[in-house]
Amino acid sequence: MDPDRAICSAKGCQADAVWDLQWNNPKIHTPERRKSWLACEEHRVSLSDFLGARGFLKDVVAHEG
Repeated sequence: MDPDRAICSAKGCQADAVWDLQWNNPKIHTPERRKSWLACEEHRVSLSDFLGARGFLKDVVAHEG
């Protein structure tokens, strides 16, 4: 396995990441702080929905890796 390969953050998924879901938890992070979950095409919506339902999702951009 290539340690530099960007893979999807969905549990058990090993697909290449094509999306960068940028988020923060406003209870513990400053407003400008961004954390990232990587997503493949298949999991972009489900991961975005998970973060969005909690008010954490800030942006979804193409992963540049």
